[in-house]
Amino acid sequence: QVQLVESGGGKVQPGGSLRLSCHASGFTQDSETIGWIRQVPGEERIGVACISIRDDSTYYDDSVKGRFTVSRDDTNTTVYLQMDNLTPWDTGVYFCAADSHPPPLYPRCTLPDEYRYYGQGTQVTVSA
Repeated sequence: QVQLVESGGGKVQPGGSLRLSCHASGFTQDSETIGWIRQVPGEERIGVACISIRDDSTYYDDSVKGRFTVSRDDTNTTVYLQMDNLTPWDTGVYFCAADSHPPPLYPRCTLPDEYRYYGQGTQVTVSA
């Protein structure tokens, strides 16, 4: 059973930065794709970034491309989401999600329903 725990959320001013962390335990071949999913009340969840632990390939939603960077540590137990130049439209609860997807990474890794494992989420608020 894969368990995911997010941390690093908070409140930041527009233009600021945050780094989210997703610590995974029980990491197996069932968790080779890690995605960051954003949820805003009243809106559908969207996948903003994802990474393949298998080959380090990444994918970003157009709304965050060039501003967000997803990476992992060498032990494959922690995945990061570096968020720079944040805007109020980035506000939401960010969930770390995991599953095993065959390549290619896109588009499956961007679909929230394609993940079996989710963390509890961490709130990100971008406001002046």
